[in-house]
Amino acid sequence: MGKTLTEIAQQLKDANKKVQLIYGFNATGKTRLSRAFKDLIAPKTDSEDGQQSESAQRKILYYSAFTEDLFYWDNDLEEDVEPKLRIQPNTFTDWVLKEQGQDMNVITTFQRYTNDKLTPRFNPERTEKDKDGKDVTIRAFSEVTFSIEGGDATHSGNLKISKGEESNFIWSVFHSLIEQAIFELNIAEVANRSTDVFDNLEYVFIDDPVSSLDENHLIELAVNLASLIKSSQTDLRFIITTHNPLFYNVLYNELNSRACYMLEGFEDGSFSLTGKKGDSNQSFSYHLHLKHTIERAVEENKVERYHFTLLRNLYEKTSNFLGYPKWSDLLPDDKQLYLSRIITFTSHSTLSNEAVAEPSQAEKATVKFLLDRLSGNYGYWQEQQNG
Repeated sequence: MGKTLTEIAQQLKDANKKVQLIYGFNATGKTRLSRAFKDLIAPKTDSEDGQQSESAQRKILYYSAFTEDLFYWDNDLEEDVEPKLRIQPNTFTDWVLKEQGQDMNVITTFQRYTNDKLTPRFNPERTEKDKDGKDVTIRAFSEVTFSIEGGDATHSGNLKISKGEESNFIWSVFHSLIEQAIFELNIAEVANRSTDVFDNLEYVFIDDPVSSLDENHLIELAVNLASLIKSSQTDLRFIITTHNPLFYNVLYNELNSRACYMLEGFEDGSFSLTGKKGDSNQSFSYHLHLKHTIERAVEENKVERYHFTLLRNLYEKTSNFLGYPKWSDLLPDDKQLYLSRIITFTSHSTLSNEAVAEPSQAEKATVKFLLDRLSGNYGYWQEQQNG
């Protein structure tokens, strides 16, 4: 029987683990889970404005699509205004940028994952006229512009960056926040900390910070995040959700002390959070290698009999991770027995008169059909293809 997201959130809280790593396909409910967990740890007060109490706000920091909603583009085409990324008033960015002066750290982190010439610039406080001619004060650190800065002092003018670059920028702001939080909490004597804003912090919840990164930068981000988590010397707990198999795999290998799960959503609106242990967590990188090898053979019409062995291996590892008792359970129901026999017979053929390297066109078509089925029906393959 499935659970509600609130019950899943309670399951994570009750586990009381230093790091909990969750894999889930896109649209499974990871972002909604982050909100449910936040509401569980730091519920809203009964005050008229619905704001959380100051102490409750400090119990959890979380990064998700809701964090990204704090940032929006000003595209005033009528006035021919250069594009700028506006930041809605909030205590989160005010604390990072205004109070702690982390703007240069944010810029450095952003350029590490994008382009060292692509430069964000935060606005100072200023007064300007609105459309009615009235003076309006623009808060400091409420706008960001982006430009390409050349080594010869050339300047591209303000640019509207891509959605992926925007996500990386927002992550860079959050990264600076958790970096500062860990640094402060690692100071054992509370009186010696530069701020008390993190004294009640219990959890950091990170939901999919990796959109649009290439593989090299994605690995770098995962390694840096794992290093940051390992530097925490307190009881601060971390929950990380992702749909990206490579990001999951790197974190799994970098973080020695972690609990691993798979989040699934069902048609009736319920969910499950299943613990994953051992080989089911270690197969992602090999998954990708097998998949790419078979894809190349299909594209170049160079499918040989050993590719059936690779295909079976791919099905075995996928079924292992997804929790199916048999790899053949992933085959289409109406052809399960037939296709299972073809794969088994071809991949384990031992008779000399069967050891022909070149399969028939029908057999090659079977390899393509089964690979396409796996890629199309199971979400993490779809994400890898679209990423």
